[in-house]
Amino acid sequence: MSDLLGPLFRPAAASLFSDRARLQGMLDFEAALARAHARTGTCPPQAAERIARLCKAELFDVAALAEATAQGGNPAIPMVTALTRLVAGEDEEAARHLHKGATSQDAIDTGLVLQLRSFLQPLEKDLERLSAGLAGLAEANRRTSIAGRTWLQQAAPTVFGLKAAAHLDAAERHLIRLAELRPRLLVLQFGGAVGTLGSLGDRGIEVAEALARELHLSLPEMPWHAQRDRPAELGAFLGLLTGTLGKIARDLALLAQTEIAEACEAAAEGRGGSSTMPQKRNPVSAAVMLAGAARAPGLVATLLSSMVQEHERGLGGWHAEWETLPELCLLAAGALRHGVEAVEGIQLDPARMRENIARAGGQLFAEAAASRLTERLGREEAHRLVERAARRAESGGKHLRAVLEEDPAARQHLSAADLDAIFDTSRPPGSAGSFIDRVLARRRQRLEAR
Repeated sequence: MSDLLGPLFRPAAASLFSDRARLQGMLDFEAALARAHARTGTCPPQAAERIARLCKAELFDVAALAEATAQGGNPAIPMVTALTRLVAGEDEEAARHLHKGATSQDAIDTGLVLQLRSFLQPLEKDLERLSAGLAGLAEANRRTSIAGRTWLQQAAPTVFGLKAAAHLDAAERHLIRLAELRPRLLVLQFGGAVGTLGSLGDRGIEVAEALARELHLSLPEMPWHAQRDRPAELGAFLGLLTGTLGKIARDLALLAQTEIAEACEAAAEGRGGSSTMPQKRNPVSAAVMLAGAARAPGLVATLLSSMVQEHERGLGGWHAEWETLPELCLLAAGALRHGVEAVEGIQLDPARMRENIARAGGQLFAEAAASRLTERLGREEAHRLVERAARRAESGGKHLRAVLEEDPAARQHLSAADLDAIFDTSRPPGSAGSFIDRVLARRRQRLEAR
């Protein structure tokens, strides 16, 4: 990972996936395993204490482990060798109880789960911040009129609060997904050579239960060496999250275009500048979020394809996860942090929103006019009448209301009061207000249920 680009794309959580953190995760597994054996009477307590005391990443030469990993095929093999040497240097008897009943994948996968547990805590906090920020925007802008756009063209009026509520609705679903997947993900991996804990005889489950308690992890029904739906599910969740963040970023970037200028990211010294154009105010957070949304699908696809593993231990598929999942974690976390900053600092220009609506000469209200006429003329005739009026307004440079007032067929069925209601921008159109209320209510219910 690039040190130059890291501060832009990766959050402070990057340290959770450093080589030292990966090593410490495996060592935490080994220390907990020794203590679990001591608890079940399959290892002397003093031996477990000696092992645990030496399970510190700073005692190891990471560069030497890396070189040995290239020969052994995974980092747990040289780590166990080095740890055995350390323990034996103080107590040869204790060294005999090291890694007892486990296999390399147990240390690597459980170490990863411990890293992921630490990672999910700040991720959830940032997702809660994103939700809170979007909720505030939805509530504060329920009457802030803005052009709704389809196929990148103005379509019909909406309110900015509804746009924020749509993003909030997705963010709330992600919080629910995260709560649901956490208990499936944060589980112990401990199966020994082929998932039977055969070297522990009839004490396997007992030791596994003690190990899970030591690590504060759930004990799954059975080892999951070659069943990779757990990391793949996390990857899919992170892919969905970055997709939502990309959607927020795309909308913000489009609203920030010079010709639109309805919203922009918060200004700060040195932020969003150009090396040649002093006037530029580029949407930096949106760029990072969009980059994450572009990169995440390929990483998710790698995790999904890695699920097809051979028998009781995958060959290559398991290895493909090692760098892919951490990269995806950091990519999503970085995009989320920028999403929080963008939402919390967004600057809106309601006057410009109204100006852009007005610039369209009433065309955004064509649907409302057709809907009102449908009650009296039927759908097809009403649509044709308003379509003709819209074309005349466009070609003649007139406001759609003026053309409808001049049209004998329209005037016959639309009163002045009808036209006032059709072209009214003082209240949320249709059910926009109700939709905002529903999304905000669901968020309140989730928070109250915690």
